[in-house]
Amino acid sequence: MTTVLSVSGSPSATSRTARLLRHLDQRLTAQGHEVIPLDVRTVPAEALLGADPRHPAVVAAAGLFARADGIVIATPVYKASYSGVLKALLDLLPQYALTGKMVLPLATGGSNAHVLALDYALRPVLNSMGADHIVQGWFTLDSDIAVREDGSVTVAPSAAEALGQVVDRFSAALGRTAPFLAAAS
Repeated sequence: MTTVLSVSGSPSATSRTARLLRHLDQRLTAQGHEVIPLDVRTVPAEALLGADPRHPAVVAAAGLFARADGIVIATPVYKASYSGVLKALLDLLPQYALTGKMVLPLATGGSNAHVLALDYALRPVLNSMGADHIVQGWFTLDSDIAVREDGSVTVAPSAAEALGQVVDRFSAALGRTAPFLAAAS
């Protein structure tokens, strides 16, 4: 069984991004992966803003990255880039924390004008951190994500189909490379 670290880069407790990600976690779990959720907003602000890589919460997060075979990173798009809280955490991880990892970047935002944030803002950082393979990510419009009163989400059919395909490709690729990833660790 492969381990997937599911990282929500949203600073909001009521985030559509985080809820969508947790919805996708269920799909990965059903496909036989162990999924470990990490909400970056739960890492203490003093650790992130104080840039303290030795803070126990940052050390714990780095341990989760090290343990994972694959990583899904989801972020809302703010000002044409990924969230500051996600940037703060990524800056505190070891330089090559993604070496030997397969990464799936996801983003949400209010307009299609932000769709390139994945390729022009997040992907270069993931590359610089040594990710072995960054699979094709996906951008989902906020308007395609509906949050029910119980906290679950419904995704518009066209977006749900595309997201499902992206997650399934990530899952299949992760399954095919699991022996390689184990040898690389």
